[in-house]
Amino acid sequence: MSVQMELSRIIISEINDQQVVYLKEVEGDRTFPILIGLFEATSIDRRVKHHPSPRPLTHDLVVAVVDSLGGELQDVVISELKDHTYYAVIRVLKGGEVIEIDSRPSDAIAIAVTCDPNLPIYVSEEVLADVLG
Repeated sequence: MSVQMELSRIIISEINDQQVVYLKEVEGDRTFPILIGLFEATSIDRRVKHHPSPRPLTHDLVVAVVDSLGGELQDVVISELKDHTYYAVIRVLKGGEVIEIDSRPSDAIAIAVTCDPNLPIYVSEEVLADVLG
């Protein structure tokens, strides 16, 4: 079972290598952080603040490729936590079939906020239980 979450906060630090995004439960109070890289944090931040880029960034490219190949981005799911590493999938509908594409959660979230409207973000209950105890 997965829980719908939304991006609630982005913390970008110029002195640390790791940046932080916080996801919050849409119909509840649970929230948790995910450490991500600077590039992904910046990409997410640009999208959230509606700052256009003069040329397509990597996440724009992924969305355009899926669209050009006749796929439809459905949602992203943060599905596992193994050895302190989160795993995610980007789900694409193509020809009536849902295709799950392995992704880092930071890239999945960046793609979710690149889409218009934004894609739903889900987190498995198992991940929430592991993270929140």
